Amino acid sequence: AIRSKCQVKMVSTSTKFDLATYLDTKKVLVEKALDESLSATDPNVKKIIESMKYSLMAGGKRIRPILCLASAELFGANDEIAMPTAVALEMIHTMSLIHDDLPAMDNDDLRRGKPTNHVLYGEDVAILAGDALLSTSFEHVARETKGIPAERIVEVLRRLGTSVGAYGLAGGQVMDLECENKEGVTLKDLEWIHLHKTAALLKVSVAAGAVLAGASPEDIAACELYAEKIGLAFQIADDILD
Repeated sequence: AIRSKCQVKMVSTSTKFDLATYLDTKKVLVEKALDESLSATDPNVKKIIESMKYSLMAGGKRIRPILCLASAELFGANDEIAMPTAVALEMIHTMSLIHDDLPAMDNDDLRRGKPTNHVLYGEDVAILAGDALLSTSFEHVARETKGIPAERIVEVLRRLGTSVGAYGLAGGQVMDLECENKEGVTLKDLEWIHLHKTAALLKVSVAAGAVLAGASPEDIAACELYAEKIGLAFQIADDILD
């Protein structure tokens, strides 16, 4: 009987939630925060800031920052606490797109219907803009996150570092490159690539929001599992579309 009551309550709540409206509302907030996150206060850095901001503000669904905000909200934190990390996540994602588009990687001239970063600014500046976005992401979290214990911020920084390193996005990308046109690639290989190249950043997006809000280790682990499944599902859909 208890289970039945819980199920009825969950169904009733879900009918009142409009996902599209929620995503649109949060996206507006994220776009504003992203736009305010980069500015050239010295004329000597005008070009690299322009390059960084060109790709950062080039559009997109902003799913990663919104997942961070939603996770923080789930565990009782507000957008103000989570927004610096949300911005950092989009900076890291943007870095990965700039580098993916380079001639040495995917060699793409267009992204979302616009010239890619290296087409406009050159390969050298594009590489450095990606590097600068990555380093600025950590700086932004450390400088702008307020009102919570420092150890939570440090934990978020640690998780961000892992997500983009050898055991995250970079490692997944290298494995993906190694498996191109290679015979004998297994389902296990493919899953490892997707869990690190694609799911790692989604995983930290959800986990970081929970960490900032003070969620328990068990709840954080549940959030990570949820995000891993999203990452795998996204990559499967993306591969089918390709």
